[in-house]
Amino acid sequence: MDSITHTLLGLATYGAVKKDNMSTKTKKSLLFAAVAGSQIPDIDFLLRFTKIGSVMYQMWHRGLSHSIFMAPLWAFLIYFICSRICKTKDKRIFYLALINVFIHIGSDSLNAWGTGLLEPFSSLRISLGYIPIVDFVIWTILLTGFILTKVKKTYPKHKIWRIVWVMILVHVTVQGIQGHIIHQEATAYYEKSALSAQFIPWHFSVVGKNEEIFDIYNKTIWSDKKISNTLYSKENADLQPLFERNPRAAVLMQWAPFVVVVEDDEKLGIYDPRFYRRGQSFLFQYINKT
Repeated sequence: MDSITHTLLGLATYGAVKKDNMSTKTKKSLLFAAVAGSQIPDIDFLLRFTKIGSVMYQMWHRGLSHSIFMAPLWAFLIYFICSRICKTKDKRIFYLALINVFIHIGSDSLNAWGTGLLEPFSSLRISLGYIPIVDFVIWTILLTGFILTKVKKTYPKHKIWRIVWVMILVHVTVQGIQGHIIHQEATAYYEKSALSAQFIPWHFSVVGKNEEIFDIYNKTIWSDKKISNTLYSKENADLQPLFERNPRAAVLMQWAPFVVVVEDDEKLGIYDPRFYRRGQSFLFQYINKT
C-alpha cells in the first residue's frame, strides 16, 4: 500500500490503545512505535540509490525487509530506540511496533505488487491482488473514525478506533472472499491467472494466460467478465540479448508471475500485463534493435 495509508493505519493502532493513567513518555514511545512500525519495512527504498540496487530494485523492494522473519527484529529495533531516547521500557512498545510491522507487510501482500513474505528462505512473491495499492474505502473508514472522535467527545476514543479496525477487517475480508472466488473461476479457464483489485470496491481486473494469448478482463461476483484487452506474446523469442543488454528485464522476468514478450523490427522486450493500461504497461523493459 502507499505510505500515507501505512501511516494512517499506524496512527489508528495507536488510537486503539487505552492510555488512561499512562505517562507522557510512554505515550510518545507508543506513538513512535506505531508510526515507525508502519513505515520501517519500506526502508528498502534506500537500495535504489546504489548501483546494483537500481537494477535489482524491482526484486529487492518489498523483499527481505518485508519478510515475516524480519518483523520481530524491526520491532526490537524500535523498542531499543525508545528505551534509549525516551528512557521507557514497556513491553507494549515492542508489541505495538510488531503489530504495525505485520499490518504493513500483510497489507502489501494483499495487492498486486506483492511481497517476499518468506525471504530469505523463499523468493516467492505473495501478491494476492485483493485490495488496490490505494484503498479509498480504508481512507473513508479512517476519516469517519477521526470525525467521530471529534464529535463524540464523551465516548472513549480508543473504543472508536477499535470499531474502526473492525470495519477495516470486515472490508478486507469481504474484498478477499470476492477476489478469491473470482480468481478460482479464472483458474478453470486459463493455464495461469493473476488478480488485481480496482479502485472501485468489489471490482477486479483479471489477467488470464493460455499459451501465447493473454486476456485482460473486468469482473465482479455478480456480473460476467468483460474482456478489455487481448494481448499476444512472442513466446518463442530469444530473450538472451534482452537480458544481456538490459539487466532490469531479467529481474522483471523473475519478479512477475508471467510476462508478455514483445518482438518486432524495432524492439525486443517484456512487460507485466497486470499493469497494462491504455495500450501499455509501466513495467516494460526492452532494448532497441536498431
